[in-house]
Amino acid sequence: MEKKAKIIVALWLFQFVNYLDRVAISFAGPFIMADLALDHTAFGLVLSSFGIGYFLAQVPGGMLADRWGARPLLIIAPICWAAFTGATGLMASVAGVMTARLCFGLSEGISNSACYKLIGDHFDPRRRARTISVWLTAFAVGPAVAGPLVGTMIHAYGWRFVFGMLAVPALFAALINASFIPTRTPSQAGPAQHHSSRSFGPALRQPALWVISLAYFAFNIGYWGYLGWMPSYLAGAHHIDVKAFGLLGGIPYACAFVGLLLSGWLAAGPCHRHRPQLLLTCHLATALALYLTYQAETLPMALIGLSGAAFFLYGGLSPFGAIVLDLAPAACRAAYSGVVNTAGQIGGAVAPFAVGFLVDVTGSFAAGFAFMVCGLVVAAACLAVITRMPTASKGEVPPVLPHETGNYARVDTNY
Repeated sequence: MEKKAKIIVALWLFQFVNYLDRVAISFAGPFIMADLALDHTAFGLVLSSFGIGYFLAQVPGGMLADRWGARPLLIIAPICWAAFTGATGLMASVAGVMTARLCFGLSEGISNSACYKLIGDHFDPRRRARTISVWLTAFAVGPAVAGPLVGTMIHAYGWRFVFGMLAVPALFAALINASFIPTRTPSQAGPAQHHSSRSFGPALRQPALWVISLAYFAFNIGYWGYLGWMPSYLAGAHHIDVKAFGLLGGIPYACAFVGLLLSGWLAAGPCHRHRPQLLLTCHLATALALYLTYQAETLPMALIGLSGAAFFLYGGLSPFGAIVLDLAPAACRAAYSGVVNTAGQIGGAVAPFAVGFLVDVTGSFAAGFAFMVCGLVVAAACLAVITRMPTASKGEVPPVLPHETGNYARVDTNY
């Protein structure tokens, strides 16, 4: 198998297992709440504990990846997931579950920027959006598989058994990464790594970095609110049983899969020079779909709304990743991505708790959905600002590599 194909396979499997483990807690939510006598606010804290660990690890993980390379982190991280996923099922209190999820978030967070670094080091800018879209289809397939799988297994064996079994795929992902990810990076990444600390300082002074970081923070309010509470919304607001819950919960993620592939094709082809505009459109369309969802009075209409939201919510991931890699200096891709991801995961940590709190206070999921809609509108506004920033002409945007060579070229912010 070709080296680049192996990288894509390894990253896809890695991300699939990542999301299978990550969203299992959401699908198991009603059962954990019943077993541990938790209200929505307490379970929101459980969900947010993962987000806290995840965002704390972003910049340290990025700096480690820039220094040591992506491969070691992508091997070590899933071994840690296995330990903390299994530990979740052993906990008998809310504090124990929160601790396990916090450590699980830390172990996942150290590897996130390494994935972007691996793509940035081995794929030229034009191919990155499509590569990212293929890789991130695992974001949709993982939850789609997790719904029926977790729902069926919990119904048969209980939620604690499920978390013990989910430790096994993580160990398999570590083995695949050790076999498929190259031990050496292309020549353009090697010399630059020695100057990563000097490149990172100027990068922090880019206005575009902080605007895209704010956009990702706001986007994650919608993303993690959706990911964390969609299963409980279907179970609580529309009173569906466990088996139907698992099957119906997979429908929106099938739409997310299509959205990822389509947006990847658009971002690498017809919309290559208009990626921020494409991303802005995805955010606004997601906000509209969520608004229609919480206005829905029947289960079929709610599923249509949630499916439309998933299509556009996930559809924005590949152009976003390509924009970040275009902006990031080659010498500190992982650390730069880590800053953006840190801002994003603050939103990811806030959203599940805030949605749960709003549901408890108002007695309705409508307020939680409204909170997610506001986050997405703010994200779209930030993208509108980015489309009007003349950073390239002022020399504020760092160079990127147009091909797998050592020659730099200036970023075209019109995309």
